[in-house]
Amino acid sequence: MIISAVMALFQLPTLHNWMLWDSHLIAGGQVWRIVTGNFTHTNLYHLGMNMAGLWLISYIFRAEFTIRTYTAVLLLLCLSVGSLLLLTSIQVYVGLSGVLHGLFGFYAIKEWRQGRKASLLLAIGLAVKITWEQCFGSPTGSEALIGAGVAINAHLFGSLTGLILALCFTHPAFVSTKKRLGIS
Repeated sequence: MIISAVMALFQLPTLHNWMLWDSHLIAGGQVWRIVTGNFTHTNLYHLGMNMAGLWLISYIFRAEFTIRTYTAVLLLLCLSVGSLLLLTSIQVYVGLSGVLHGLFGFYAIKEWRQGRKASLLLAIGLAVKITWEQCFGSPTGSEALIGAGVAINAHLFGSLTGLILALCFTHPAFVSTKKRLGIS
C-alpha cells in the first residue's frame, strides 16, 4: 500500500518533474532519479497497470514476503534498473515495470530453489516473455494505453537482477548467515 501511495503521489506534476528518470539530469548530479523514476508514470492507465501488477505479484507470492527482504529487493531492483538504463539510448524513463519483472522473477526463482517445483514454470514463462520482447518488441496495445514506448530493456534488466538476487538470497552461505544472525 505504501508503494502504491508513493506512485500516486509522484503523479502530481511538481513531484513528477522532480522524480522521473532523466539521463541528462542524472548525469548532472540528480542521482535520486535512478530510484525515483521507477515510481513515476506517464498517465493514470500506466499507473493503474503497474499498481495492478504490484498487487498481483504481492498476492501470488504473499507466503514468501517479509518486509526486510521485500524492501531490500525492491530497492536493489530500482538501483539496478535505473543504473543499467544509463547504458542505453533512453533519455527519459518512467514506470515500475522493470522492477515488477524483477520482483516476479526473484520470488519465482526463490520459491523454486526452496522446493516449489511449479514456480519454475513461472520463471520459464517470464524468460519466454523477455525473449519475445527482445526479439519482436512489445505489444503495441500497451504503448497506446501508456502513451509511450515500452522500455523492454528495463524488463530485461529487472528480470536478470531478480534472477541474480534470488540465486544470492537462496545460496546456502547466505541462508546459514541469516540463521546465525537470527534474521528471518
